[in-house]
Amino acid sequence: MPAKDHGPQIKNDELYEKLRDAGNSKEKAARIANAQAEGSIDHRGGTLESRSKGQLYDEAKEIGIEGRSRMDKDELVDAIRDH
Repeated sequence: MPAKDHGPQIKNDELYEKLRDAGNSKEKAARIANAQAEGSIDHRGGTLESRSKGQLYDEAKEIGIEGRSRMDKDELVDAIRDH
């Protein structure tokens, strides 16, 4: 069954619905779905481990990971992967 159209503010309706079904808030699901649709959380540019802590922090901020300012590089990598 095709994903419901959530309007122009949601760029990836299918991912948005999966995230909502998994219990994510509407805001968090929208941020993640839109970031993925823009390609800003696409990891084709290399492994997460090869990125700087600053790059990982920026990505964690964009996808809404809480507590990121207290995380070290390894914790940021794990948090992004778990998202």
